Amino acid sequence: MDNGKILVTGGAGYIGSHVVRQLGANGENVITIDNLSTGFEAAVTSGEFVIGDTGDAALLDRVFDNHDIDTVMHFAAHTIVPESVADPLKYYRNNTANSRTLLERAHAHGVKHIVFSSTAAVYGIPPDGKASEATPTRPINPYGSSKLMTEWMLRDLAIAGGPSYVALRYFNVAGCEPGGTIGQSTPKATLLVKVACEAAVGARPGVSVFGTDYPTPDGTGVRDYIHVEDLATAHLDALKYLRKGGKSTTLNCGYGHGYSVREVLAAVEKAHGGSLNISEEPRRPGDPPELIAVAKKIRTVLGWEPRYDDLDTIVRTSLDWERKIADRDPSAYWAA
Repeated sequence: MDNGKILVTGGAGYIGSHVVRQLGANGENVITIDNLSTGFEAAVTSGEFVIGDTGDAALLDRVFDNHDIDTVMHFAAHTIVPESVADPLKYYRNNTANSRTLLERAHAHGVKHIVFSSTAAVYGIPPDGKASEATPTRPINPYGSSKLMTEWMLRDLAIAGGPSYVALRYFNVAGCEPGGTIGQSTPKATLLVKVACEAAVGARPGVSVFGTDYPTPDGTGVRDYIHVEDLATAHLDALKYLRKGGKSTTLNCGYGHGYSVREVLAAVEKAHGGSLNISEEPRRPGDPPELIAVAKKIRTVLGWEPRYDDLDTIVRTSLDWERKIADRDPSAYWAA
């Protein structure tokens, strides 16, 4: 039996657009819904695009009625941790309540599978700095809580006869498509690699290091950085797994090792061929000294094999995209 179409929510955003590109390259029939609050229609390189919100039940019904959709890949979400602390209801509305609407309409229309964009923020601060799928979930901010609540809804709906699912818990996503066709243009981004690359091309005055006295080798925080192309591949692997009858599961998406803030900044300076304007600031509340994925399960369950597990590659692809934006390359896209 032929597979149905794939609905990608938030497919005009950073991670979603990389997944849409890979889906298209693999011959999948894709429909993207995005409200373009942070995404870019130009980033959607495959399939049909629909502007709209995942909390719009009437819109979802129209899309499901008009297309034979067997899988939903759900990326649409707010993702800025400090903002979630300052405006928690914004996050519970978009990340949780809208997800509930999406799950309800998908189930009503017979969707078989869901691949969900979750986050390592569900773990909070693991005592030893490492998180496996069995690590207790203790989010310390509304962003992590809002994502965890959607995981619970997926779990409970599946038990009640709803779609099977794979929830992918991302660690620190970075990098851009190596060919430069799409990239990360998120306005007011907070992810370290992008911020540092923006500073390198003059789009920011500099970059701050928050905390230099952590119990780590160089005193700065250590994180597990995963290239966005490897993360996108994990979604396609999850799709294949579910279509073959795989059981619902939750998987960490990381490489299983980390780099410090200083190591990342040194890699950006190396790729840039010049120094960055770096300032040292006090620790931010809630930042763990180290957060690394225990990521064996995803390799075993999905057969996932990362191809870009290299800090220099992550940084180079990010910097190449920032240079395109800085040069106002017409093949790039950015916030006005």
